[in-house]
Amino acid sequence: MTDDPPTTEAPNRNTLWGRVVVQELVRSGVHDVCLTPGSRCTPLTNAFVEHPEVRTFTHIDERSSAFFALGRAKATGRPTPLVCTSGTALANYHPAVMEAANARVPMLLLTADRPRVLQDSGANQTVDQEKLYGDAVRAYRTLPEPAVEDRKVRALRTAVARAVTTSTRDAGPPGPVHLNVPFEKPLEPTPVAGDVPDDWADESHALAASGRADERPYVATTPGRPDLSAADRARVVEAIEDAERGLVVAGPADAPTPDRDALLGLARATGFPVLADPLSGLRFGDHVGADGVLVCGGYDSFLDAPAFDPDSSTPAPDLVLRFGASPTSKTLRHYLRDATREAGTRQFVVDPAGGWREAGFVTSDLVVADPTRLAAAISGRVEAGADPAWRERFAAAERTHWETVDEAPASDEQPHEGQVLAKVAERTPDPATLFVSNSMPVRDLDRFGRPRAADLRVLGNRGASGIDGITSSALGAGAGDDDPLVLVTGDLAFYHDANGLLALPRNDLDATVVVINNDGGGIFHVLPIEAHESFTEFFRTPLGVDLSHLAAMYGYDFGRVHAEHDGLGAFADLFDAAVGAPGGHVVEVVVDGEASHRARETLHERVREAVGDGPVEE
Repeated sequence: MTDDPPTTEAPNRNTLWGRVVVQELVRSGVHDVCLTPGSRCTPLTNAFVEHPEVRTFTHIDERSSAFFALGRAKATGRPTPLVCTSGTALANYHPAVMEAANARVPMLLLTADRPRVLQDSGANQTVDQEKLYGDAVRAYRTLPEPAVEDRKVRALRTAVARAVTTSTRDAGPPGPVHLNVPFEKPLEPTPVAGDVPDDWADESHALAASGRADERPYVATTPGRPDLSAADRARVVEAIEDAERGLVVAGPADAPTPDRDALLGLARATGFPVLADPLSGLRFGDHVGADGVLVCGGYDSFLDAPAFDPDSSTPAPDLVLRFGASPTSKTLRHYLRDATREAGTRQFVVDPAGGWREAGFVTSDLVVADPTRLAAAISGRVEAGADPAWRERFAAAERTHWETVDEAPASDEQPHEGQVLAKVAERTPDPATLFVSNSMPVRDLDRFGRPRAADLRVLGNRGASGIDGITSSALGAGAGDDDPLVLVTGDLAFYHDANGLLALPRNDLDATVVVINNDGGGIFHVLPIEAHESFTEFFRTPLGVDLSHLAAMYGYDFGRVHAEHDGLGAFADLFDAAVGAPGGHVVEVVVDGEASHRARETLHERVREAVGDGPVEE
């Protein structure tokens, strides 16, 4: 038995209630928590702090705390519970809850509340917290108000154990679970006579007071993994064997989906090219460059070339096997849409939760199965591979893409944002965690992040795809292990989550933050609004802020590179020095947002022209 704080005795019922909650979380495999200051959550906060097996992360801002927990869950696959006081505090969790719901990230919210007697009374800091997050949570429950009674304590233990399972479950999508926890005063561990009965430690109360004797969770859930019947698996294998021009498309996922070994076997058995999103976990790794495996990262440009137009005389894929969420690349999404509409391509989407993650509405087959198990099963049964000419078409286009990017003349364009992401993808240590912001950074990584045989865990918030909470999510992800952490973000996202920077010095973390400063929302340059007179003030919204002051305020070392004048070699030097040093480092790269957009357009056209009609068919 561990020497955790006793749940058979306590100075009052609130203290005991908090200890039971934490004990069940620890027994369910949860050993970390994000705490924000507040009074009503005192029983929970104290219970976490006094437990020897719990690591606490402290935050001042609830929004930043929630995104930190989200990032850590993305990296570990387990929830890091969030604890806050009542009132507006838990409303600040909502953006991260929405992201976790859409991205299928485990999250457990423990929100303290006023007792029911104070609801609708005008009592201070009392709001309606019932089902505050609506359908964004997988489950919601207001726990019973603390009472040291057998049935109520057993109900509490059951609720906590089930909440962890529901948040992480394999049978359905992981996601947020909200437990609302009301407390009456006293909230501190003040002795209250009679609050905890004298006989509470007796054998008759042992199950409620101490939980399971062997320290298992009160309710241990054995999750199953969705698998296909032999007949259904045979039908999928038959469709793959009949395909001459197949593709594997790997979309965003917090862990490689399928895992890298299964992907390796699948790619070798089928001969299908693998179009790997930078957030798929499959753009980088030891499988890249392995014999019989073609991992493509240049598709965001080359699929737009005439050689890949499904409406022309050139061949289109006859089968697509897709894993993960919807790809980041619009070019890829449109290619898959058009191939299905014009050429009747059969598209399998494999999703273990049976969810619909394809906004083009052209998918022909939804396969509810564990991606790794299915990929491994397929690779062991497929007896025919893709047409070698089809595979070579992609291999040639991939080579052409990177050759064109590498050979882009410097005389007619200044360094652009995509080149910064290319440098980061090339120079981030092996192993490491790389977190990329939404807006342009993730798109630039998609187009310019060359596949590499390095153990890079690349993450981003693509569930709701907002720019809020990016820094906090990255720092949370970096707190999951001791590998170097690199964040690439834009100036707006960096400013938007400035409070999140405090997590690094408060929690003794290390990070390198690359801020691409194009003085505003660079992504709006790719939208038609760029041509309107309202563009600069109301859409690009230039900040005009010296970010060095922001970095200094939170104790980060700071370096700045003006891409046009200093060149990317200066950035590489600063980046290498920052990644190799402890503490927090901000490397700002000042670029011209409009010029970067024009450079992307120019490179895109060069790739299209270089790929052209592709290799001549014999």
